[in-house]
Amino acid sequence: MAAVHFVTGFPGFIGRRLVPALLSRDPTARVRILVQPRYEARARAELERLDPSQASRAAVIAGDIVDMHLGLSSAEYGALVRETTDIFHLAALYQHGADKRTLRQVNVEGTRAVLELAADCRGLRRFNHMSTTVVSGAREGVVEEGELDEGQHFRSPYEESKFEAEALVRRAMDTLPISVYRPGIVVGDSRTGEIDRFEGPYYLAILLVMSPVAVPLPLPGSGVAPLNVVPVDFVVDAMLAIAGDPRGAGRTFHLTDPCPMAARKVYELIAQRTGKRLPPLRVSYRIADRLMGIPVLERLVREERTAVASVNQLVLYSCANTLELLDGTGIRCPPLHTYLDRLIDYVKVYYKQRHAAEGEPEDPLREG
Repeated sequence: MAAVHFVTGFPGFIGRRLVPALLSRDPTARVRILVQPRYEARARAELERLDPSQASRAAVIAGDIVDMHLGLSSAEYGALVRETTDIFHLAALYQHGADKRTLRQVNVEGTRAVLELAADCRGLRRFNHMSTTVVSGAREGVVEEGELDEGQHFRSPYEESKFEAEALVRRAMDTLPISVYRPGIVVGDSRTGEIDRFEGPYYLAILLVMSPVAVPLPLPGSGVAPLNVVPVDFVVDAMLAIAGDPRGAGRTFHLTDPCPMAARKVYELIAQRTGKRLPPLRVSYRIADRLMGIPVLERLVREERTAVASVNQLVLYSCANTLELLDGTGIRCPPLHTYLDRLIDYVKVYYKQRHAAEGEPEDPLREG
């Protein structure tokens, strides 16, 4: 029986790489892609860029995970139930600054709706759920893959919503073949540097790379905490390898660097490779966090506040399950220093092109 993959979260950053990978790995596989109507034209344009032999096996279905039966007609939903063999649920609202109600609707109730589809699928082999390491909230120390609710508190409604979504998925493991993936901070492709969303610690890195100021801003805090970044190509390759391994069902996987660099070391490398010198002054993390927590400012700088917190959180994500299943596959998370130059080069080119095309001030933190 040929595989039929149902994918949400396309044409998002990870989804745009997952779909071609699914089609290229199995020449008989078909992919059904759920896309919000407002992104339908863009999704079809992305598929048209594929090799015709791949594009012919992919179909876009207009719908929404927040609607009953995913917003599909009875015929569409029935066809999915009959044909789907594997589900890749990537769709989520990622903005830390979004309101709590919207985050719950998309991340929690949307996940519930996709789980209901999974329960109806007659030939389901695997439900693959994209979670995130931030479900651990503000925990410090070593976080194991099998842990979830450890009484942690959360720094944003986004973190809490992803925690609640994963809790739903883990409860469903009793009746469904499920794998949960928790990537760290997903950065650009390790081979090309390409990325299409600049958030979290990227704010700090971009500010350092693109700032016209000769002396860059100091990194808030000591910077001794590990920076848990992972390139998008590793995330996709690792997820697909685990999704096809029978040992992956019923388990959770940290898609992280087993030997992450300290945040300050990363900051120093970026400064060195962009020809800048770090100021000797250090800004207290507590002071910076309190300033950004002032009610008048908090909503405006919520993304930046989360970024600063992430580079001062003394947490290490154990990835024993991931290392076990990837052993012998040749898939490994590359060390950041081996592809950092590509990330920097891509950021430089991106903002120069944007400035030239739009005539905007070169403000790397402005995202329209």
